[in-house]
Amino acid sequence: MATHFGKEGVVTAGGTGIGELTAYTLETTADVVEDTQLSDAAKSFVAGRTSFSGTLEMSYDETDSPQQTLTAGTSISFILAPEGNSSGDETFTGTGIVTGMNVNVSLDGITTRSVTFQGTGTLTRGTA
Repeated sequence: MATHFGKEGVVTAGGTGIGELTAYTLETTADVVEDTQLSDAAKSFVAGRTSFSGTLEMSYDETDSPQQTLTAGTSISFILAPEGNSSGDETFTGTGIVTGMNVNVSLDGITTRSVTFQGTGTLTRGTA
């Protein structure tokens, strides 16, 4: 069984790696549609449409051009690579719409940026 350190993860947006990335999440979901008939003793369901969304966390860097493109309403093409981007590493590729961007500042901490996105279309699983 393989395990991976988070530090291996890479995210590219628009073909360029996002600098200062500290974490990200990717969530996939599927609608479930009931198809129970009147004569059935138990409910039954079928899988419906799928969707995906996620969050990117990074240290704020105004000189990193990919970070600067991640503003609300922007469409992005991305590759999420949880194992890294070496040959054979698993990747998730898709297009999404940035639904929110927050800059977080604290007195005794690193200034951070948090970006949420909603996938549009199909999320493709592949390898680098």
